[in-house]
Amino acid sequence: MGKLLDKIESPADLKGLPVKELNLLAAELREAIIAICATNGGHLAPSLGVVELTLALHKVFNSPVDKIVWDVGHQAYAHKLLTGRRDRFGTLRTMGGISGFPKRAESPHDAYDVGHSSTSISAALGLATARDLSGNHNKVIAVIGDGSMTGGLAFEGLNQAGHLNKDLIVILNDNEMSIAENVGAISNFLSRTITSDFVHKIKKDVESFLEGLDNRLGHGVLKVAKRAEESLKGLFTPGMLFEAFGFEYVGPIDGHNIEQLLETLENVKRFDDAVLIHVLTTKGKGYQPAETNPSLFHGVGPFDRATGKVLKGKGGAASYTAVFGEVMKRLAEEDDRVVAITAAMPDGTGLAGFASEFPQRFFDVGIAEQHGVTFAAGLAADGFKPVFAIYSSFLQRAYDEVFHDVCLQNLPVTFAIDRAGVVGSDGPTHHGVFDLSYLRHLPNMTLMAPKDENELQHMLWTAIAHDGPIAVRYPRGNGYGVPLDQTFQALPIGKGEILREGRDAALLAVGTMVYPALEAAKVLAVEGIELTVVNARFIKPLDRELIVSLAGKSAILFTAEENVLQGGFGTAVLELLEEEGVDGIAVTRIGYPDSYVEQGEQPELRAMYGLDAKGIAETIRKVLKK
Repeated sequence: MGKLLDKIESPADLKGLPVKELNLLAAELREAIIAICATNGGHLAPSLGVVELTLALHKVFNSPVDKIVWDVGHQAYAHKLLTGRRDRFGTLRTMGGISGFPKRAESPHDAYDVGHSSTSISAALGLATARDLSGNHNKVIAVIGDGSMTGGLAFEGLNQAGHLNKDLIVILNDNEMSIAENVGAISNFLSRTITSDFVHKIKKDVESFLEGLDNRLGHGVLKVAKRAEESLKGLFTPGMLFEAFGFEYVGPIDGHNIEQLLETLENVKRFDDAVLIHVLTTKGKGYQPAETNPSLFHGVGPFDRATGKVLKGKGGAASYTAVFGEVMKRLAEEDDRVVAITAAMPDGTGLAGFASEFPQRFFDVGIAEQHGVTFAAGLAADGFKPVFAIYSSFLQRAYDEVFHDVCLQNLPVTFAIDRAGVVGSDGPTHHGVFDLSYLRHLPNMTLMAPKDENELQHMLWTAIAHDGPIAVRYPRGNGYGVPLDQTFQALPIGKGEILREGRDAALLAVGTMVYPALEAAKVLAVEGIELTVVNARFIKPLDRELIVSLAGKSAILFTAEENVLQGGFGTAVLELLEEEGVDGIAVTRIGYPDSYVEQGEQPELRAMYGLDAKGIAETIRKVLKK
């Protein structure tokens, strides 16, 4: 990978390297990250932006004794390369390979499993508190991006951390270029001044002396001194915000200047209270296409390294996300009460076009899913028709708000749940295989899943017209290329459709499992097994009449869903049969087991768990043979 990088087996190998060699090593790290991401895809721009910071952290601190917690973790590729995973880095995000996120089971240098945003400060505070209770003296460092600071959990962590005033270091990785231009050279001066051991000690000694005076004079002088200090720093830095939370503020400093990073970290390492270091970085640093378009290269598929052009996947069909985005624009044209909400993902959810055409009716709430749901509820309570577009695994973060603020009030909020089912190389933190289970049992919720992109647009139309909470879940990736109807059709709530008639058994499939179910039925038909195949469409409410009728015609039913079996679609069918008093029916559920699904490409994972046409046919074949 590189002359210097090839010699790095652990962070201990960095200790003797001078700044010049660290800068050379930074270039080699970027080379390795770009090369692997060009082949495997991955979170390129975030990792390129923190290379120097990662080197400085591992040179100054002693991982894994000192704990480094990476928020989200999509910026941890350099960390992985420096902590004994260089030889396996080529397996990044592949099935059986190393994870794209920090993972405790993968390395002792990964202090905490992550994948979702804004958790680092709370987790690091827990680690710091555990350290103190155990009588240990290691350092704990949380590295959080400015994007993650839009999440309320980050401020909840800041609030308690400042109150407890633990020996905790929070590094704010800020890649907003305007901050660097605003503060300029004066920020470097302030940073150097307030991080020096001498100034830090003098400040503490003076505070103790004044507080110790047994009269009002000491307290008055202390109050004036603090106000003067805050006023000075407030003129030039955002320090007052973080000091209001009880943190000592350091910075901003240049996150690509290794010498300055080392000096700052060495000084702060000697502190024994809560401190926040504000570091300015450039997302995508060192690879021009990523610097120019950091949003595209935040999480990118394989790309041509020379040009930065993202390589397109197979097939020319539009993605479900793209179809959703186009339908949303049509819905907004027809009804001025339609508004769109996203949680920091206008591009990822397909709403960028909507935002451009209807800027007054588009709202990006930041990485604040809980707020986004309650915000939507407020809009719905006053007559609007909010559509909250969100990934399945991120909606989990707002479960209570879905229950309390939407369903309990029976408000007409539409949840457009993207990335339902397995999503691929991001792995278990991002697979959307729980939403059927965590939404199905909420009163007033209607839950549906389309078999293809054409049915998606009709479900969205149905959702907008529905007077209550409703969710439509659809997968990551391209559709089937089916023709899109030019006019929308309202689907009857709770009604499925029979796609194929058969005498031997019935297979009820939902969402992404419908077409594989049809393929499996064709394969089995050659063997003399005739299946009835149903597109259930609705997970809640179920088509009671149809399911009871099928149970009366056949003693064997199968269900197929891209969700965990616990509490999912198949479980709902079992409950319905029990409620209707239907006995003597054998039901076999096909779905994901009670375990977290590992990383891998979508087809790989579906095949592994028997959720492709071949796997479904094999399950049915085995059951019928018995």
